[in-house]
Amino acid sequence: MYTSLFSQNKLNISESTLNWEGKKITGSGHNGLLKFEKGNVVFDDGKIISGVFSVDMTSLSCEDLTGKGKNSLENHLKSDDFFAVDKHSTASLVIETVVNNTASGILTIKDISHPVSFSLTKSNEGYTADLVFDRSKYDVKYASGSFFKNLGDKLILNEIELLANLKFN
Repeated sequence: MYTSLFSQNKLNISESTLNWEGKKITGSGHNGLLKFEKGNVVFDDGKIISGVFSVDMTSLSCEDLTGKGKNSLENHLKSDDFFAVDKHSTASLVIETVVNNTASGILTIKDISHPVSFSLTKSNEGYTADLVFDRSKYDVKYASGSFFKNLGDKLILNEIELLANLKFN
């Protein structure tokens, strides 16, 4: 008889990281950090099978700029042009299934939810997750070719990459 060993673990938010990267059509771009508010996963025989994560969108920071440029970009990304963090201070991810290092679930940004799939790989340190989402599906319109034409080199690609290093208590 097979006995499953389910356990629930909390995300160690102080040791886990969440990096983002966005790019323009020219290949240039920006990157930065977000902070987790909380997270819990369910393990079965040492592997993640489901989970829930909450991200503090007000923590959004740009790491490739300094000074006024950094301040300006962070404020713009937090504005209604992008993530409207004053109205939508939290984003979330619910992992529903994990099969062969591919996790599937629901990503919610600006109270808009869509299914996503992403890689979830166990490492010596915990887990890494690499998720790419289409910002236009979450009403993030600024300089998007999905909403505006003839942007030329001002076009910002819709694909935003999130790379998480997850550690659990």
